[in-house]
Amino acid sequence: MNDLLAFSVFGVDWQFLKPFIVIGLAFGGVYALSGVGLVVLYRATGVLNLAFGAIGAAGALIAYYIVNHTSWPHWLAYTICIAFGGVTNLAYGMIFGPAFARRDALVKMMGTLGLALILLGLMAWRAPAGGAFARFLPLGTTQTRYEILKTSVSLTQIIAICLALAITAGVSIFLRVTSLGTAMRALANDRETTAMLGVPVRKVEAAAWFGSGLACGAAGLILPDLLTSLDYSALTFLVISSLAAALIGRLRSLWVTMFGGLAVGVAQSVLSPYTNVSAYRSAAPFVLAIVALLYLSRRRVVTFSRTAN
Repeated sequence: MNDLLAFSVFGVDWQFLKPFIVIGLAFGGVYALSGVGLVVLYRATGVLNLAFGAIGAAGALIAYYIVNHTSWPHWLAYTICIAFGGVTNLAYGMIFGPAFARRDALVKMMGTLGLALILLGLMAWRAPAGGAFARFLPLGTTQTRYEILKTSVSLTQIIAICLALAITAGVSIFLRVTSLGTAMRALANDRETTAMLGVPVRKVEAAAWFGSGLACGAAGLILPDLLTSLDYSALTFLVISSLAAALIGRLRSLWVTMFGGLAVGVAQSVLSPYTNVSAYRSAAPFVLAIVALLYLSRRRVVTFSRTAN
């Protein structure tokens, strides 16, 4: 009876769901990493970067070409993938950031959507989807597996989760203890006052664009290995789940964003084996974001009225 309760609570077979939870946590780690990058950039510049996934996908394609068509070492290809994300993001921010600085947040966001469409078009032109073969970008860590809680876990999945935790903790510490991090937090609170106090706004924004771009590249490198294929369209739309994680964090809290990304990944994964709801699992990020926003934005409203005698 105890064994039965251990594996089946409220009609849910947890032993059956364990592998899906592990997969979900791994994907959630990538969503969390991306969401943290989105939040950091938004807090420093006011830009919600919809090109996040496309930049990572383009970097992954470059790494794929280097791995399969050159004799360069694989580690160099992976480094170039991450660096491409940082440099591309920085270039966009430095060229178009000043032009959009005083525009509405929606206009800033649409500018990044234009970048995403340009990159998607270039990838479709130079690396058309379909054909007689599929593209793979293995990191060499998928075959290394460990037994955790009687569940087989790959090294790539462990890296995805640990990297999300490390990046979130590292960025949180950076924002609190460094002068540049303090400037970023001040810029997020009051841009005009911060600029008047002599803070180098362009330098702070450049750091935010570059750091967020590095997160783009890291996500674009890990996700193809988790998907076991390099589908640049799927990588481009990674931004949807990452955006949901950022919204759960209300575009402010890095830790809430991280846990939101993990929740999104697990929710999508555990719904996949159930055929009656698996078709709707793509809606899980939006549902979780809406529920979280409604819960976190709740307010107590006290109304005082005066009654005439």
